[in-house]
Amino acid sequence: MPLNKARFVFETPHADRIIRSIAPELADEVNPRSTIQCKLLGADALELTVVAQDTAALRAALNMYLRLVNVADEMQQLV
Repeated sequence: MPLNKARFVFETPHADRIIRSIAPELADEVNPRSTIQCKLLGADALELTVVAQDTAALRAALNMYLRLVNVADEMQQLV
């Protein structure tokens, strides 16, 4: 079965704080049909990679993690 993959790079001065804020979610296996990796790319960028067995699992994982990154970034802008 072919894998589905999506990769996003976010450039933000809050990259380190964002990755630390979503780390608990990354540690939990939400869906066994998908895997998620998030890593820092320098001081002001982070990379989110989602690999899933099917497009439904990819969509579900992307909805969740893109929302988490967005909310974490918005909270940093408010502080």
